[in-house]
Amino acid sequence: MTDPAPEIRRQPCAGAIVVDRQHRLLLVRRARPPAVGSWTVPGGRCEPDESPAQACVREVAEETGLAVAVARWVGRVERPAPDAGVYVIDDFECEVVGGTLRAGDDAAEAGWFSESEVRGLTLVPGLLDALVGWGVFGA
Repeated sequence: MTDPAPEIRRQPCAGAIVVDRQHRLLLVRRARPPAVGSWTVPGGRCEPDESPAQACVREVAEETGLAVAVARWVGRVERPAPDAGVYVIDDFECEVVGGTLRAGDDAAEAGWFSESEVRGLTLVPGLLDALVGWGVFGA
């Protein structure tokens, strides 16, 4: 008799795709694992009893100082998490409704980047493919 496979821990997360009027993307540079030093969209883990959309708004405020409103769900990606878990990340298109841009929480830097600038940055694995797949950037 074989032991059943251990259950994979699936951690709900959220990410924000925020594009300004100049079609620049809001990114943060990670100050903590995973992918320290890489650039990504603002986001993070959902708190207990928090929906991914609510987590998205909270994480943007914590990491960038900006208040956003969720416009629509864009897509979902899954990424490896510590201890053989999986981050299940729901990404949302958001618009800025207030605040002042500043890096905070686990973001070392925050800024607005054109598509060509984004393509020249060290991004977290899979981000560019997701942005292209969702039509945020061209192929």
